[in-house]
Amino acid sequence: MVEKRSSAGYAPAMSPTTGRPSLRDRTRDEVFALIRDSRDLTRSALVELTGLPSSTIGHAVSRLLAEGRVTESAAPAKGPGSGSGRPGSILNAVATTTRTGAIDFGHRHFRVALGDDAGNVIDEEIVQLNVDQSPVRGLDAAAASLRALGARNSVSALTCVAAGVPGPIEEDTGLVCSTTTLSNWAGIYPARELEKRLGVPALVSNDASAGALGELHHGAGRGHRDFLYIKASHGIGAGMVVRGELFEGGTGFAGEIGHIIISGRPELCRCGNRGCLEAVVSVPSVKEQLSHTHPHLDVDAVDLATLNDPVTARILNESGRTMGTVLAGLCDLLNPTLLIIGGELGASGQPLIDGVRASVNRFAQPSTSSAIQVVAAGLGQRAELVGTVQLAAALARA
Repeated sequence: MVEKRSSAGYAPAMSPTTGRPSLRDRTRDEVFALIRDSRDLTRSALVELTGLPSSTIGHAVSRLLAEGRVTESAAPAKGPGSGSGRPGSILNAVATTTRTGAIDFGHRHFRVALGDDAGNVIDEEIVQLNVDQSPVRGLDAAAASLRALGARNSVSALTCVAAGVPGPIEEDTGLVCSTTTLSNWAGIYPARELEKRLGVPALVSNDASAGALGELHHGAGRGHRDFLYIKASHGIGAGMVVRGELFEGGTGFAGEIGHIIISGRPELCRCGNRGCLEAVVSVPSVKEQLSHTHPHLDVDAVDLATLNDPVTARILNESGRTMGTVLAGLCDLLNPTLLIIGGELGASGQPLIDGVRASVNRFAQPSTSSAIQVVAAGLGQRAELVGTVQLAAALARA
């Protein structure tokens, strides 16, 4: 007779009368599943989620800690609206030897990472490549880089792979739908293409949504239940976290804010309209301004975060103010407690963040704006990759 084991490899004690795991073991494994599939849960949160007495939860957690399946650590500072009182310690599952792959496709580069089933990054690297120009070349190169990264870490096989793409992904099919943001990718099913190349299950999401997930679990979003993550780079997109969960809309296209039109602006957007947010405020538009004010610079190669002069600060601050006029309306609609600005512009420095803050204060309702913090991404330009590792971990556990 083969001994039955739990998904974590622990053999539960069998009841001598029923031949099934005991009630205490079933409760322990149900609590473990909640901790594993979430992050930063407290004992009180487990009581609320399960409806079980605190003593039962306490006993199950104590067993999991003793077995080494769960770790306990101090809770991060709470965000506004999270309630008062001393936060309880947080619980997280211990990773197994399962290894996953993650890819974050940018417009001019991609990042790859190895992760585990707890959503931790084990190793990563960045490759400069014009991903927009040739999706086939980009997919081939990303798959090859992920295999090389696995070999470097003595990982012979991945369980699954997840990827973030800077464009709208149809939720039900995984189809890239945009003919403007990623024109050469339109009609491609990236998850299917990665499955062909890597031979494992694949999942693909919008990159801004992945960035929001990364910030929720490992970045500035920890301790907040309702926030907006803005990826501000060559394009502009938003990821939304509502009540602690990623919100992607009815068909997966929520957060396509880059094409909200700013009245009176003449800039031509790649979508054919004039005055779209990403045509007015994006890395190319900022660098075009810098090419006039800093003629000695190679603006295509410069890292915006390295420029520390009054003219650059003025350009970035004005860009933040313009972005903030759009975000103020979103804040009135969604009432977040936090705005996280990511991407290359988010990492450019405090002047842009201050500009966003000024416009949110000016244009959002006072009752809304007073509750909002505006910060740069805690993970910097790695937020999308870290979030994609989270997606891969969830796929591995499914």
